[in-house]
Amino acid sequence: MSMGTVYVFFADGFEEMEAFAAVDILKRAGVSVSMISVTPDEIVKGAHGISVLCDKNIANVDFYDAALLVLPGGLPGAETLNACEDLQRLLKKQVELNKPVAAICAAPMVLGNLGLLKGKKATCYPGFEKYLEGAEYTAAMVEKDGNFITGKGPGAAMEFALALVEHLCGKEKMKEVKSAMCLTK
Repeated sequence: MSMGTVYVFFADGFEEMEAFAAVDILKRAGVSVSMISVTPDEIVKGAHGISVLCDKNIANVDFYDAALLVLPGGLPGAETLNACEDLQRLLKKQVELNKPVAAICAAPMVLGNLGLLKGKKATCYPGFEKYLEGAEYTAAMVEKDGNFITGKGPGAAMEFALALVEHLCGKEKMKEVKSAMCLTK
């Protein structure tokens, strides 16, 4: 039985390193990953001008098999994610179903603005902690509290992606992927 699919959400101005590290490292671990555009166009341009063709548009997916929802940061990408009502509904449902959500850099504000981080430890890009409503801001590179995984910024992209693998596949698989990538620490 498969564990389901990890959905990574893209909007113009996404932080490429955060999004691509998550997609790549999850795929290395053998996880099914789908890149979803929250904008009408399925070609989305990152904050540093790198474009990506997403697998689908958010309007065309039912997400019944969502194992994990991942929100990369970057501006204005995270603001577009924050304004997407379909994504807001999806995140609330995922949390109600006691399934994991992850966000990095500016994107934890999406979870914070929905009140999903109340009473949870969380991290984000410096300056965005004001949006983490009711959360305990830790400033850690990666913070995991129950089914919530948050990351600080581009420099945390690899550690964040590995934390996603560990959460879904266990510590041994995470160590295997880390070793195969020559990340020895």
